[in-house]
Amino acid sequence: MSDDVWLVVGLGNPGPAYAGHRHNVGYLVTDELASRMGASFRAHKTGRADVVEGRLTPPGVPGPRVVLARPRCYMNESGGPVKALATFYKVPPERIVAIHDELDIAFGTLRIKLGGGDNGHNGLRSMRSSLGTGDFHRVRAGIGRPPGRQDVADFVLSNYSTAERKDLPFQVMDAADAVECLVTEGLEKTQQRFNS
Repeated sequence: MSDDVWLVVGLGNPGPAYAGHRHNVGYLVTDELASRMGASFRAHKTGRADVVEGRLTPPGVPGPRVVLARPRCYMNESGGPVKALATFYKVPPERIVAIHDELDIAFGTLRIKLGGGDNGHNGLRSMRSSLGTGDFHRVRAGIGRPPGRQDVADFVLSNYSTAERKDLPFQVMDAADAVECLVTEGLEKTQQRFNS
């Protein structure tokens, strides 16, 4: 395997019942990236994730190989499939990107960073545990805090509001752009462009 393979993981929960939930924004972003690659997800031979392999650069333009992945398990068990794929493709933690929802960032806002804690996010906690480190990249798609006294778990496992659904495609496209920038131009340029 080439030295420059990136593993880009969309965190979410599988199945149509969860498809529109705030917790599934990682799946939406990897769908957008797969569409840009002109490819469809297929089962990986590990049996624990669906993947797309390709490049996020136009045809003929050099760029790193990218494996898009969606674990086939619930969010809180994401680490096992991510570790299996990282081992299979020989991808070190610093070339893994997790795309996930973030409560502490306003809806429509993105933050890109390398490393950090899990901030109560079960998918990140599982990845940190399985990889033995938190030193992977994160593309954090803001969903904001729940209104009033709504339970956090109920909020992340509920559908976007009608108003949010109108703007969601823009957030998804921005997050996909951020992933492309990260793997082709690096963290610093990506943060300058998207962490505004």
